[in-house]
Amino acid sequence: MIPLCSTLEEAAEAEVALLMLADPDAVDAVLSHLKPHLAPGRLVLDMGTSDPARLQEHARRLAERGIGWVDAPVSDGPEGVERRRLAIMAGGSPQDVARAEPLLGALGSVVRVGGPGDGHTAKLVNQVIVGLTIEAVAEALVLAEKAGLDPRLVQRALRGGSADSRILHAHGTRMIERTFAPHATVQTMLKDARLALVLAESVSAELPHLASLSRRWEHLVAEGRGGADCSALFTLLVA
Repeated sequence: MIPLCSTLEEAAEAEVALLMLADPDAVDAVLSHLKPHLAPGRLVLDMGTSDPARLQEHARRLAERGIGWVDAPVSDGPEGVERRRLAIMAGGSPQDVARAEPLLGALGSVVRVGGPGDGHTAKLVNQVIVGLTIEAVAEALVLAEKAGLDPRLVQRALRGGSADSRILHAHGTRMIERTFAPHATVQTMLKDARLALVLAESVSAELPHLASLSRRWEHLVAEGRGGADCSALFTLLVA
């Protein structure tokens, strides 16, 4: 087991500084303390989900000092980590992504989607699909229950068909069982939705369904349920 570093100076001696942080503010805070200790030739690898524009600025400033940057957010949650099958969306120069690939490849499948910040953009695209699919599953299971069907039988009946998905089975089961212990939390989904909406506005893309979903996430947070699993969205619709 590799021992923990006791100082920033010690941590900055690593060839690759890997960040897995909750939001852009956390990235800003950590890099503000870490950057002064990074020597030319080092590589910063950011694997959280963050703001592409802010991260592009970090990459630019690091590049001025000869420090590489790769943003490589992931999708597939704890199960993907355990099975090493994460979908990894990498943004950075071809050379920097190639340097990071031995580390990233141990966790899953890596695709370079573009330059610095583009990995975060791809992750926000991913989160639009994930969030709206969770909402679609919630609405469908509410309809099934209120129409008198057993939602577990509906899950089974849909398996292998056009409506089947991992979200139908994983999140759908949590909805059916009313068990909302956190995997991906409401607060995290709200953060990602807000970032996606800011990005959409910056490129003149209209995302009305995501805007509506974001308001539902906000409702759950206002009720004190920001730490619940995002499948708790179901409770807003089933009442």
